[in-house]
Parts: sequence; structure tokens; C-alpha cells
Amino acid sequence: MADVEGSSGGSAPNPPTIGVDGASSAIPIRHDVTAHVSSPSFAADLAVHAEDRDCMGDVRTFGELAAAIREGPVLDGATTFMEVRDGDPAAEAIGDDDSDSEPPVIGDESDDEDDTRPVAPSQGQTSSQTQQYPPHFSTLDLEAMNQPAFPGRQVSSIHRDEHGMHGAEEFEVGQRFQSKEEAVLMVKNYNIRRGVQYKFGNGCNWLIRVTMRQRKGYWEVRKYNGPHTCLATELSTDHRQLDYHVICASILSLVMADAAISVKVLQNAVSTTYGFKPSYRKVWMAKQKAIAQIYGDWEESYNIIPRWIIEVQMYMPGSIAVLRTSPVRSGNAVDESRVFFHRLFWTFPPCVEAFKHCKPLISIDGTHLYGKYGGTLLMAIAQDGNSNILPVAFGLVEGENTESWKFFLTHLRQHVTPQPGILVISDRHNAIKAALVAEDGGWLPPAAYRAYCARHIAANFALNFKSKDARKILVNAAYAKSEQEHQYYMEILRSEDPAMVEWCSRIGLGLWTQYRDGGRRYGHMTTNISECINAVLKGTRNLPVGSLVKSTYGRLAELFVRKGKEAEMQLGARQEFSQMLMRAIEKNKQASRNMRVELYDRGNTEFVVDEIAPTGGRIALTACRVSLSARTCDCGYFQALHYPCRHVLAACSYCRLDWRTYVDDVYRLTTIFNVYKMGFSPPMADDLLPLYEGPQVIPDPGMMRATVGRPRTTRIRNSMDEPEPDRTKRCGMCRVPGHTRRQCPLRAGASGHHEGSNA
Repeated sequence: MADVEGSSGGSAPNPPTIGVDGASSAIPIRHDVTAHVSSPSFAADLAVHAEDRDCMGDVRTFGELAAAIREGPVLDGATTFMEVRDGDPAAEAIGDDDSDSEPPVIGDESDDEDDTRPVAPSQGQTSSQTQQYPPHFSTLDLEAMNQPAFPGRQVSSIHRDEHGMHGAEEFEVGQRFQSKEEAVLMVKNYNIRRGVQYKFGNGCNWLIRVTMRQRKGYWEVRKYNGPHTCLATELSTDHRQLDYHVICASILSLVMADAAISVKVLQNAVSTTYGFKPSYRKVWMAKQKAIAQIYGDWEESYNIIPRWIIEVQMYMPGSIAVLRTSPVRSGNAVDESRVFFHRLFWTFPPCVEAFKHCKPLISIDGTHLYGKYGGTLLMAIAQDGNSNILPVAFGLVEGENTESWKFFLTHLRQHVTPQPGILVISDRHNAIKAALVAEDGGWLPPAAYRAYCARHIAANFALNFKSKDARKILVNAAYAKSEQEHQYYMEILRSEDPAMVEWCSRIGLGLWTQYRDGGRRYGHMTTNISECINAVLKGTRNLPVGSLVKSTYGRLAELFVRKGKEAEMQLGARQEFSQMLMRAIEKNKQASRNMRVELYDRGNTEFVVDEIAPTGGRIALTACRVSLSARTCDCGYFQALHYPCRHVLAACSYCRLDWRTYVDDVYRLTTIFNVYKMGFSPPMADDLLPLYEGPQVIPDPGMMRATVGRPRTTRIRNSMDEPEPDRTKRCGMCRVPGHTRRQCPLRAGASGHHEGSNA
């Protein structure tokens, strides 16, 4: 294994080191800047050919010329051209991809579409390193379908149809296109709109010839013999020219707006636009190509990580990034120029500083990656005094196993959570348990404590006992804040089946019940905060790893700005506590009005509070002992949540005491503001950063997803995935509430458009 670990203090960071087989050396970097060249791969020497040189002497078909273009620039004394002729078998060379398997390379798979991305600079740079990533949004904007795929790019002079997609109007001699890809896309759209294909028979002689004007730098229609005269001989829900390259151009803006958009939604959006419904496989391939175009190549993204480690430590001193690689072997020899990506841990100084002011607990969870390569994203989540979730550390590993969790938790303890006595909430995964109980991990009591997620406990319970009512009783027993309340629910389970109580007792009360946690949970019984982060990062889980890692920096920077401004505004309004706490206090004040208080010491610290009428709680206690000095109440709420319950508020009101004294500092706005006080630094331009010259980091081929068939889901569904009874139902097609799949406007629009196209 090889480790790349970097950390820096307040000054400029030192280069991280790579240790291979016990040896270590500085990461080789370069400070000279390589100019970026932005020219099409099929462009010839623009200074060689005359502007108006005739190209009609070249009689090669479009398919033959496309193959020549792929091999290199066309420099045969004529300008480059392409010709599409109906009835010509060579016309099928334009993106006719109907194979049953996914190409091994998602980006730029087309035989007729050359790579128009900027030429990759030397010295280890890649085209995706200078990519300006768009912001990720969790909501879908269907109007993005009508927006240009590349904002700011010059649009050709071709007419556009009512749907905003060019290809509906007839071609004209002299019509210009900015690139070959645009011309090819135009031809495909033209035929798709009319429901005809390049070849239906010998009765149509439709032909178009598009030529590359070398000196002008655009493509021009030089010959066109009019519209199609052939008719379709059969009805079909799909179109031969509606391949995943055309679909990619159609859905690019949707994927750019939300990388987590489902394939089914894209499938129906394409159907609405064209009137044909492509297959799931074809749309999935189009989405993968769109992601590669927006966020960079899947393989190149792994090599971005070493340079990103150097970069982030320059503009955000104190950042921690630990990269672990494995050697690439060729036979018995080791390839020194390449290494396999294995694991990565990273965090940022604002996250480390923020955790000092959060609740002293951490929630850990893992979520699968959905891209071309598999893997698992591990996360550590904290929470401030206003119930705002905050990711403080990340990890990319091969999967959830003991070694990967030990790698993540060891660095989490060392760099982010060195405080004694913190609580770790997780599921009952055996790998997490093994990593936490390791002697050298630093997670054993009293340095740290662990607890289980009540939701996962209930899911495991449902695998052994099929009673849904018993499962609800178990959840109530876990949430109980007093021993009396807990015993009440356990007796119900015992009457149902004694084996249920025996199953619970084997776990350990301190690991799954709230009343025995010593107040360390602060009322948090599940890892829902981690699952909320899973939903927030769902858009990034579809991205190449380089973009995923970079997106965490931008996401956290935005989160710190937004939440920091909220806390600052509340402080400016002279508020003292978080809004969440004030809502709870107001509710408890309403309940404290029906209390009778008896004082038992002259120091005004020991009370007995009787409830005249039951006001809340699952089990109403007739009297509760309140100790302000020990900060306890028999109801359990005071010590579990660390702010006054209704009984404590009644006692404070009786003795004219200020209840604010008994609120934990974590709920104060000054503390919450300190969580987000330290901000992030803006990233530096790539031209100002050094280049990485170490071994190339490549993905492990064993982590690549299957290239045939629909991607298999990695989630094992159980009772946790059952919807809540009062949960708002959404359309299975567009995910908008208020209607079903049968009544979805997208379905109706697609159907209506399709019928109109066949009329």
C-alpha cells in the first residue's frame, strides 16, 4: 500500500509525502503553467488551405470519411465534408448504435462524433481539471429542457422549431454550423421529427452534403436536394436515429441541473420532446455520457485527487486528506508510473472547528456510489443546537468492511473528534462494531461511547418477528425517557411473545434505549441525520469521484455561509437561544400551567411536582421529583434533552428562578454562530496551482460496474423501506405530489405528441 497524507497549519503547507514499501518522498509538483489548447480533434492546420477550395472532387462516402476523421485530420488538399444520402448504406455510420451492451467507455463512444473537448495538457493535467462545475440542485426544473446545453456558446444560424430543438425546418444551401457534432445532431433531429430514417428503400434519393470551411472554422451545407419523399412503412415507439448521443444532447441541461434525476424521468422527458420512447438502457447510457461531458471522464477523475490534495491545502491551510493506493502489477513487475486508487479520507478546518461547538455526538453511515465504478462514501455527521445537520468528514472506500471502517474511524478520531466522552451512533454493522472495539482505535469507554440507531434495531427486529404492532411497541420502548415508561412497553412485548424481550436483552439496554444512555444522545435515536445527508449528496453520488470530492468543498462552503448568516441575523435580533429550543420551551410552558409544586429544601433546588391533569408523555406520572442541582427529573426529559422539561419550568416559576440557567450551552445562539464562524476560502484558479507529477492514479478494474444490462441496485430493501402511513404520495413518473402515474402530465403529453406525430 502507498499512503499520501497531507496536513498544514496556518502557513503555506508542505508537500504531502508518498510512502511506498517503507520509503517516502515528496510529491513531485511543477509550478510552471502549461497553456490550454482548445481546438477540435478533427481540425486541420487552418493556415494551409484556401477559403474557397472546392471539395467536390472527394467522392468518399460519409461513413468512409468519418472513419478517416477518427484516425486523424483530413489534409488531402480538400476541406473536410460529410455527406448523408438516403439509400446509401454508408449513411448508417451516423451514430447508429443499437447494440445490446454498454460500451466500455462512456465518454465519446460515437464513431461519427469526434472528441471536441480541449486537448488534454501535458504534465498530468486533464481536461476535467479546469471544468467549471454547475451547482447541484435537489429539485427538478423541466424548463431546463428548453435551455441551451452550453450557455454562452454561439448558436448557429439554423432555425429552431416550436420545441426549441433544431431540426424541424428544411436545410438550406449555405447554412452554417459551429461544429461537426452540431451538424450531425441536426441531421438526426431532422429525420426524427419527420418520423423517417436514413434508409427506407430505393425510392428516395434524399441527400445532404456538409463541408468544413477550414479558414472560417465552421461547417456549411454545400449541397441539398430537398425534403424526404419516402414514407414510413411501419409504426414504432422508437426511432433508429434516436440513439443515446442524440438523447444525451437533449437531456444534458436536465442532468446539469440535477445529476440525481432518475432515468425514468429522463425517459419520459425525451418521449415528450420527440414523440418516441427510447429504451431504459439507451437513456441510461445517455445519462452516463452526459455526466462524463459535464463533470469529466470517469477514469481521469481518479487522477484529479492527488493534485486536488495539493490544491486544497494551498487555498485552505489545515485541510486533511489521506490517500491510500495499491501498486499496479504487470506480471511479476510493478508498474512505477501507475497506482490503483484504494481509499481516501478528507476533512476541512471549518468542519474540525465546527464540531467543537456541536453536540458531543457523531453519526456515521455509508452510502453506495451510483456511477460507472462502484464504491462506498462514508460520512461522519454532527448536529448543532438548532438541529442543523453538518457533515464533518468523508471517506471513499471499496466497501463497508472492517478494514475500511477502521481506516475511516481512525483518521476521524485523530483529526476531527479527539474530544473525550463523545457518542457514536451507527447501525449494527459488524464491520463498524469491530472497528469501534479495536484496542488501538480510541473509541472504547470512557474515551468514547457507542449507541445503535433505533430504526435499524426495529428493522432487525422485524426480520425475526413479523408483528408490525410489536415493532411499534419496540420503538416506543427505545424512545422512552424513564425506566417506568420503558418497562411499560416491555411488558406489552412480553405478553405478546417472551422471545421478543429476550431478543432485546441480548443487545444491551445502554446501546438502544434512551433512558439508559446517560444523556449522551441529546434525544437523537436514529441515524436519520446521516440519511438526510445521503439525500443531500444523492446528486453527487452519480458523479465521477474527482467531481464528488470537489463538490463537498463547495457544498460545505455554501452551507456555512447560509447557516452562519441565519445565526448572525438571529443574534442581531437579540435572540438568545435557537428557534428549535424556543418552540420546545413554549410547548413546555403551556403544559406547566397544570402543576402543583412542593419545595423540599431552602436552597430552592429540590422539588416534587404533581400534575393536576395529564399533559403529555406516553405514561403519565402522578408526581415527579425535580433536582435543579443535579439537573434531573423523574420524567427523564431534563437529563435526556439537556433543557428544562415542563416540571422544571413549573419549579422555576414557583421559586422565581430563571429557567435559562438550566439550558445547555449548545442551544445558545452564540454557540451556534461559532459553529459556522470559520469560513471557507475561495478555490484558486488552476493556472496558479502547481502540477502533480507523481504516479498516475487509476481506478481498480474490479470496481467497474457490469457493462451489460441494467445496473443492479446495491440496496437490500427491508422493513425500513416501508413508507410512513401519513407520508405524502408522489407520482412515480415525475415525483410531484397531487396525481398518480396514470394521470401524470408528462405521460399525457408524451402520448398526445406521439399520436400527433403518427397522424
